[in-house]
Amino acid sequence: MSFPIRVCVVCSEEFELKPDKPGFANRCPSCSEPEAADPEPADKRSMDPLERKNAAEANEARRQAMRELLYRKDS
Repeated sequence: MSFPIRVCVVCSEEFELKPDKPGFANRCPSCSEPEAADPEPADKRSMDPLERKNAAEANEARRQAMRELLYRKDS
């Protein structure tokens, strides 16, 4: 059984699309390899205690404002 021949959208090289090929179906195996990941992404950085406290206070203020908007009684 032969596998379909595809053309890579990144490097324009032809490759066989095999069932267990990792990555995208329109990219060759060398272009599908994952980029070197940063050891610490920007969203996953650790926060110091003051930043955590400020974030918690801001979240509580948002929750309180939403409660007031959603559950206030129009008189």
